[in-house]
Amino acid sequence: MKFVTQKIHAMIDYPVAIALITLPFLLGLGQSNAIALYASVITGVAALLLTLMTNHQTGVLKLISYKLHLAVDSAVGVAFVLIPFILHFSGLDFVYYLVNGLAVLLVVGLHKEEARSKYSFA
Repeated sequence: MKFVTQKIHAMIDYPVAIALITLPFLLGLGQSNAIALYASVITGVAALLLTLMTNHQTGVLKLISYKLHLAVDSAVGVAFVLIPFILHFSGLDFVYYLVNGLAVLLVVGLHKEEARSKYSFA
């Protein structure tokens, strides 16, 4: 049952971006590898910019299609799942990336196709 609509997705994008930027510091990530701290922060800043530029309800510039936004989210989810294995993260660093990656893939996987709206590009 797919229930994550474009509107729901648009509403959670900003809090998720802020969490990706702040949580690594609050949780003390980077114990097993310094990249564990910075990759999330950089991804959070990129996610904030992506959301601001996406053509959906909460986008400001509306330069990027929602379909492309979902593709980027999928790629980030896969990267977050793979990074802890590739870079040999351990402990909280490992769990943080694995859980976040799986959560992103779940949200994208539960995306409900909707009729075209004023927020879609051809």
